[in-house]
Amino acid sequence: MPTTVEELEAKALGLPTDLRARLVEKLIASLDSEPDVENEWAIEVERRHAEIESGVVSLLPGTEALARLRADFQ
Repeated sequence: MPTTVEELEAKALGLPTDLRARLVEKLIASLDSEPDVENEWAIEVERRHAEIESGVVSLLPGTEALARLRADFQ
């Protein structure tokens, strides 16, 4: 007899918090139907991280970044 969605939900809600979080991450990831896009984002994240680490770019405090964005769009 197949498991119903309600049964799966009840079992999932009975899991410890860390395992529920892991399950949620896997379920959300399974909804992404474009693995090429995910791969390209991973490459972009690595590139940006390398730029920060090497000093090619510098980070702005969040308040300053938001102020600049507001100024650009007003």
